[in-house]
Amino acid sequence: METISIIDSKDYVDQKVKIGVWLTNKRSSGKIAFLQLRDGTAYFQGVVVKSNVSEETFKLAKELKQETSMYVVGTIHEDTRSHFGYEIEIEDIEVVGKSENYPITPKEHGTDFLMDHRHLWLRSKRQFAVMKIRNEVIRATYEFFNKEGFIKLDAPILTGSAPEGTTELFHTEYFDKDAYLSQSGQLYEEAGAMAYGKVFSFGPTFRAEKSKTRRHLIEFWMIEPEMAFMHQEESLEIQERYIAYLVQNVLDHCDYELGILGRDRDVLKRYTELPYPRISYDEAIDLLKESGEFPDVKWGEDFGSPEETYLAEHFNKPVFVMNYPKAIKPFYMKPHPTRDDVVICADLLAPEGYGEIIGGSERSTDPEYLEEQIVKAGLNKDDYEWYLDLRRYGSVPHSGFGLGLERCITWLTGEDHIREAIPFPRLLNRIYP
Repeated sequence: METISIIDSKDYVDQKVKIGVWLTNKRSSGKIAFLQLRDGTAYFQGVVVKSNVSEETFKLAKELKQETSMYVVGTIHEDTRSHFGYEIEIEDIEVVGKSENYPITPKEHGTDFLMDHRHLWLRSKRQFAVMKIRNEVIRATYEFFNKEGFIKLDAPILTGSAPEGTTELFHTEYFDKDAYLSQSGQLYEEAGAMAYGKVFSFGPTFRAEKSKTRRHLIEFWMIEPEMAFMHQEESLEIQERYIAYLVQNVLDHCDYELGILGRDRDVLKRYTELPYPRISYDEAIDLLKESGEFPDVKWGEDFGSPEETYLAEHFNKPVFVMNYPKAIKPFYMKPHPTRDDVVICADLLAPEGYGEIIGGSERSTDPEYLEEQIVKAGLNKDDYEWYLDLRRYGSVPHSGFGLGLERCITWLTGEDHIREAIPFPRLLNRIYP
């Protein structure tokens, strides 16, 4: 008799096995007890038939409490009525750890209550599905960039400067100096690109942004590739291939989890069709005005959630909005060759109301221009001498982008709030647990 995981049940039909599980719920129907079980790989049903087990085992099955841990021994059967497709007919139960008065019951609970018990809420079926998809996105990310010839270059979390400006930084003391929690690894990845050609970072970033929207976290994870000898159009092609690759791998490897979430696979499949539409910021402004829904939209302002939602829904798939006004973008972006008021950049907007999931640009290669922009942004030039060195010693055209992992996962899973996409979310009013 083998000890297996639930997910392997298909390979053991009509065989007796042993599985370590937790009880998520139960019900009984006279002489049969139905146990809903999980083991971290999947969920399925255990059936205990009174006539086939000892009196003690049947009594135990009916008395088990939610989240009790145990070993069950029984025979795997196909179960065409369930999404998972298999169940176990139990003949013996060995309790490992008792559970009394588990706080998250099958009834409805408020969000604050569930967030206070996030350490337990992660055991729920929907959270299981989201975290498994998150894991697949991470796995596929490494696979994609390895196939594309990138190397992973880890950027520091403690920095002495700010790539996106100083207003949303977490300040800390670094012995006798000022330091900040990183907003982005981008500047360091640019140094990496000048050394190794194509690099990416994958790590936590922090924004001291006092926002309570369903799209914002205080701590989140970013994937930030940088590519030497690359202009913006080539970067956009990598970006859309990357997103399509993530979507396809979720479809290929997370069908069970998508079923738990009720996510429409046909909708996701549409997002693998390339190329994605490309429009300029100017054209986006015109579209918004023509819709009649945004009478107050003005050229030169950044788009909010309603505008981004409209634009992505207009195309019914991810869309690149290119060449935003220089005044609303960071200092390092390359100015447009024929216009002084815009920069060479693009945001990728996801449909279904999820907004920007990628921001990227071609980077300026002119040290004098960059120095001017650093001063205009109110930053200390001395903090960026190392960054200017990248332009002084063999600069080349280079481009890069950043993808917010949690925003992408929220979109792929169809969840309503970004807090569902990270194991322990850090929000404006929450740092517990």
